[in-house]
Amino acid sequence: MSAPELPKAADIIALHDYALAAPGQPARFPHGVWAAIEGNHWHNGALWEQEDLARRKTVPDSDIASNKRAIDAHNQRRNDAVERIDEELLKALAAVKRKESARHHSETAGAMIDRLSILALKIHHMRLQTERKDAGPEHVAACKAKLAVLEEQRRDLAACLDRLLAEAARGESFFKVYRQYKMYNDPKLNPAMYNEPGARR
Repeated sequence: MSAPELPKAADIIALHDYALAAPGQPARFPHGVWAAIEGNHWHNGALWEQEDLARRKTVPDSDIASNKRAIDAHNQRRNDAVERIDEELLKALAAVKRKESARHHSETAGAMIDRLSILALKIHHMRLQTERKDAGPEHVAACKAKLAVLEEQRRDLAACLDRLLAEAARGESFFKVYRQYKMYNDPKLNPAMYNEPGARR
């Protein structure tokens, strides 16, 4: 049996960085695990932007409420994409015979890829801080130190992801799809929504 075709962390990082360096590009992958990885990263980027906007102090409260609703929507789709990543990876691993001694990995590969996406965003925006001309040398130096830490964290996480997928391909480790069930987004499960006057039950 040939080894399953699984994404490499270096290729995922390259996709994340490309998307941040060239914003507004159309989606590159129509389906499969790479489409889910790309979608997850897009929603994380949209979340970052909305989280920044939600911290404004000089706009009407209605603007912040709009940002909050956008945050909820993107967060739901981000988590949906994590589940799709895991579903696609587990499909690719379906033919692998699991060893009796296989370790159950509590964090899924999709969750690790989501963390890589967030680290890519942190690295991108921290690097922008190191390039600011309107900031003093202390600010720039502090941001350079933080950037180095973030880059080390991404290297560590990338190595862990590659190891998990390699072990899973050999039947030595496994993970499951963990459903998020975001109850606050479901009008049938959030009591603050289904108890509103006129709400459908």
